[in-house]
Amino acid sequence: MREELKHPLECIACRRGFLKVASATIAGLAAPSLLTTPAYADSLTQAQRDAMTPEQIIAAMKRGNERFRKGERKPRNYLNEQKASAKGQYPAAVLLSCIDSRAPAEVIMDLGIGDIFNCRIAGNIENADILGSMEFATKVMGAKVVLVMGHTSCGAIKGAIANVELGNLTGLLARIKPAVDATQYDGERTATNYPFVDKVARKNVELTLADIRRDSAVLNELESQHAIRIAGAMYNIGTGAVEFFDA
Repeated sequence: MREELKHPLECIACRRGFLKVASATIAGLAAPSLLTTPAYADSLTQAQRDAMTPEQIIAAMKRGNERFRKGERKPRNYLNEQKASAKGQYPAAVLLSCIDSRAPAEVIMDLGIGDIFNCRIAGNIENADILGSMEFATKVMGAKVVLVMGHTSCGAIKGAIANVELGNLTGLLARIKPAVDATQYDGERTATNYPFVDKVARKNVELTLADIRRDSAVLNELESQHAIRIAGAMYNIGTGAVEFFDA
């Protein structure tokens, strides 16, 4: 038996995950949430993705994280997703997150193959290559959300605070140090003080969002046209919760 869909992004019958209901365009209705006999698919289609708003996409990510936190992640057929997405990909968002093994975006937000583009780099910093990837994901491929996600207990943040120097890592951590300096904190400002580390991690996300808007005319224009939404998030590796915010 198929469960009732709470949102156009959540199909529980076939794919049982994120983003699985036929679009309003296909159904000839004003919005996907009005569908009464939804069609199911194993991978996000262009029509489905195009029918969504950035707000709906973020809302679905939030619900996916809630399922993850409750241990209720929906079983999915990855083989079917792989086969369906091999014909074409229409991800709804592009995520910039850290390489930390404890913070895999698709897992903690209950996503599947073909749902998002994923850029991962230590400290979730932006550079020209990351921006080019985001511009491709949005302007060329149609993704509607740019999400920068930091996390608690971040090793890159701790390294920047402690002034670690190691080969090419030195230059990477230098990109994070402005967040260290910009973080207002009255207590101990060290890499062993985790409340300070986490506060710097959030500030780093905020500065990265500002850098994206400053350094990419393409993304800035898309946001000003309301074609995309640029947002931030913090993942708590202790609780499993993702906090979304604008900056």
